[in-house]
Amino acid sequence: TAKSKRTVQFVDWCPTGFKCGINSQPMHPVPGSEIAKVERNVCMIANSTAISEVFNRINHKFDIMYSKRAFVHWYVGEGMEEGEFSEAREDLACLEKDYDEVGAESVHAPGAEDEEF
Repeated sequence: TAKSKRTVQFVDWCPTGFKCGINSQPMHPVPGSEIAKVERNVCMIANSTAISEVFNRINHKFDIMYSKRAFVHWYVGEGMEEGEFSEAREDLACLEKDYDEVGAESVHAPGAEDEEF
């Protein structure tokens, strides 16, 4: 993970870089915690190699559901072709592989252990 490796490296081909969303619902603080009460929340998935773990989990869940043909009939009924499921799975597997390769390169790069973010 990015926290344990203490390095951050981005893939070159991603045009947008990150996705960020603001939630206007105030959070519910845990009683007795030190977290301040705020009016907004934010969640960000950045263009970093840590996202490959998320892709891995999504791929695993997709494989389980698709092997049971769960919900496929709904999508096909709405006009989606079954071949699109395989294409989407392959695309996500390629993304995961790309991020894994970039992460592996950053681990093997000279001086990578000395960099901090």
